[in-house]
Amino acid sequence: MKKHDLFRKSLNRRQLLNMGLTGMGAMASTLAAPSAFSQAVNAAAAQATANGKVLVVLELSGGNDGLNTVVPYGNDAYYQHRPNIGIEKDELRIIDDHFGFNPGMAGFERLYKDGNMAIVHGCGYENPSYSHFTSMAYWHTASPNSGDEYGWVGKLADSMAPDAPANYLVNIAAKQSLAVRSSKHVPVVFDDPNRFMREAFASEKEALEMIADIGQVENPSRRFLLDIARSANDASALVREAWNNYNSPMDYGVNNLDLRKVAALLDAGMPTSLYYVGYRNNAFDTHVFQNNLHRRLLTYTSDAISAFMQDLERIGRADDVALMIFSEFGRRVPENVSLGTDHGAANTMFIVGSQVKGGHYGELPSLTKLTEGDNLEYTTDFRKVYQTMIQGWLGHGNAPQLLGGDFGTFDVFG
Repeated sequence: MKKHDLFRKSLNRRQLLNMGLTGMGAMASTLAAPSAFSQAVNAAAAQATANGKVLVVLELSGGNDGLNTVVPYGNDAYYQHRPNIGIEKDELRIIDDHFGFNPGMAGFERLYKDGNMAIVHGCGYENPSYSHFTSMAYWHTASPNSGDEYGWVGKLADSMAPDAPANYLVNIAAKQSLAVRSSKHVPVVFDDPNRFMREAFASEKEALEMIADIGQVENPSRRFLLDIARSANDASALVREAWNNYNSPMDYGVNNLDLRKVAALLDAGMPTSLYYVGYRNNAFDTHVFQNNLHRRLLTYTSDAISAFMQDLERIGRADDVALMIFSEFGRRVPENVSLGTDHGAANTMFIVGSQVKGGHYGELPSLTKLTEGDNLEYTTDFRKVYQTMIQGWLGHGNAPQLLGGDFGTFDVFG
């Protein structure tokens, strides 16, 4: 029996029936909660056992420079546009006769050469925005130029689990992302597992920790509040317990991108199907003296993802998890006068996992026929990658309704 078939780690039956990662405080939300708390927990556990597929989404905020990540060294136009910041072939981690990874990406090189990474080229959308906030909102909602109030991961949770089982959706961050905003689910949002608890004044904490079981409550509003209060306590205790019981020999490098925390929850057997994490604070906004900083950022990213995949193998979850990586836009093709790059349009996305059929996907954008502002013209609607994850990986058939159209899929999963 696999580890994730059981809620282990010293949890007894009473705890099982009462737990739910739907905390408050750091993850305050006005979204709806399950009407029957213990039934929802059992439903989540049953769903996880029946399916077991998990999607992890990693956001690289700031606009990662795709051209200096997966470098098209075989195209002279790349070096013509970037005479100073273009990376020479002999520095790259060569993966074929046209492309090489940035020198800092040893982990990505291994994953790709092992056949566990798909590189999707030319990802973007029509009439691109060059604003971090606006473009990220488009990616978060999968609805460019629409102002949708719910995130695509939140809408996916609503569609896959309309009864809103507890523990279904986790966002590891200091504050909730628009991507996980849902009409039915209350996402679990936490940053530091050891400090994840309901916020309160010292004089209130003892009372908040003692939520009495008063039996059946007919008033639905009161039942809702009691369930949320109880689940907040359970959430903080459960996350801390999973983290404290997690012990991995894997070296995630300088910045683990919160993937260690995902591994801890997976190892604890949480019935979570959707995880959302991010490299925050616009780290990839490399306008000035780009190369050294960008290489360090990519090294941190590559090391963490490679370690996460090894950790999944260690805990027996490698076949259950797929990781999708994106950034809100790419960078302009020509370098700027500050030896950096400015906000651009089309970019590269990545799909990583043991069930991935590695290789290149999507049409390569031209480096000689640029769009207005010297940008790459997008050749792949980013929602096609989303639909690939929803339909091809999770096996959920409602992707066209969730994404506002049928964008097709790539044949990525074996």
